[in-house]
Amino acid sequence: MTFRNSKFEPPTTIREAEISLDMAKRVMEQKERSYTRRVAQYKTDIINQTYWVNKVARRVNDLQEILDGFTIKAPASGMVIYKKEWSGTKRKVGSMINPFDRVVATLPDLTSMLSKTFVNEIDVSKMKTGQKVDISIDAFPKNKYNGIVTYVANIGEKLNNTNDKVFEVQVKIDGSDPSLRPSMTTGNKIVISTVKNAIYIPIECVQAGTDSIPFVYTKKGVKQIVLLGESNEKHVLVEKGLEKGTLLYLNNPENPEKFKLSGKDLIGIIREREKVRSDLAGMYRKKPAGVL
Repeated sequence: MTFRNSKFEPPTTIREAEISLDMAKRVMEQKERSYTRRVAQYKTDIINQTYWVNKVARRVNDLQEILDGFTIKAPASGMVIYKKEWSGTKRKVGSMINPFDRVVATLPDLTSMLSKTFVNEIDVSKMKTGQKVDISIDAFPKNKYNGIVTYVANIGEKLNNTNDKVFEVQVKIDGSDPSLRPSMTTGNKIVISTVKNAIYIPIECVQAGTDSIPFVYTKKGVKQIVLLGESNEKHVLVEKGLEKGTLLYLNNPENPEKFKLSGKDLIGIIREREKVRSDLAGMYRKKPAGVL
């Protein structure tokens, strides 16, 4: 409007109006270019943000699928047991799962149960698969079960809070009992050998003099020399020297010097066995001690 009206003004005024118009056009063009650049920049930003939104959405979907995978359904009804870590603690909420051991819980088969026990290194050589086992349950002391040794460890280990070396032995319980539950405490008596028609006596009955010849005192006033066989913590087998039903003293009787000595013919056999044991012990002593 100013420029159109300036044609009626002096030349100087007209010139100033033309200059103002040119400046206004340049400002207009500059703003149009700035607008175009901003539109292009915002479109680029929208594309970038859309890319990141899609990327985060895919990540959320992937994590959701992983979370859905942690919803584990048992193949059958029963008792679920959380798996134990190497330290003995159970896996629980917040536990770190090793990618090479992703088991969280197990569904035990209560119709086929194992009893795990530990045997010291002195007795492990007597353990063999197939040996019969008498099993008792601390929770049900009146119930008795039978089992069989199915596994004997080849490598020993240390129990917690002890320095004893022990070997794991697994026993399969015969049959099933719905009252049995995992982690119940059991008592296991492993039958390492069976002797038929044997005579055995309490270890307390056996005496020995300075010559190490074993003997027992009978109620008939006889100091009877005996040839002994295998033994356990309570009893010892008598191979020769006693007859079934003989009454014995558990401790030294009064006036033991009055008892008549019998069984001298067994001294030679006893000495021969002692010599064999001594030779074997000497062979083992010659070997340097070490740790396997």
